[in-house]
Amino acid sequence: METWDALRARRNVREYEDRPIGDEHLDRILEAGRRSPSSVNSQPWDFVVVTERDQLERLAQVWRGAGHVAGSAATIALIAPAHDDERRDWVQYDLGQATLSIMLAAADVGIGSGHAAVGEQELARRLLGYPDDRVCGHLVALGYPAGRPLTPIERPNRRAFDEVVHRGRW
Repeated sequence: METWDALRARRNVREYEDRPIGDEHLDRILEAGRRSPSSVNSQPWDFVVVTERDQLERLAQVWRGAGHVAGSAATIALIAPAHDDERRDWVQYDLGQATLSIMLAAADVGIGSGHAAVGEQELARRLLGYPDDRVCGHLVALGYPAGRPLTPIERPNRRAFDEVVHRGRW
């Protein structure tokens, strides 16, 4: 898929076919995350990839909106240093960029994705084994969409272009 098509086809997918993602595609998706831009090239992330069904089902319990993780073929946990200062905002922005890179790379190969927050850090830490000085910022569940494959969406449910875009000033 071309970049423009991947951008137009990407949507949040929370129901997946019961089939694994090949290592070639999963590694390509992870490489997209690794190559994401970050503030002063700090690359504050580590990725924990979960593919075991039992672990995915338990990981789905870290947030009330993460139920789709249980049915995913794989979920990537984005882990970052814990900060209480202004750097926390930079790290969150960087994790957001990595999340979108992961999601676009997945769409590019026909794999759906759905992101989730993490509310239960201690449960996530026990399941994923990351150190105490880190937090799990986001989860990105991946899988082949059940029912409707990814194709460019001609009329997305978005605010009108002229309502969103302001040229020169508001």
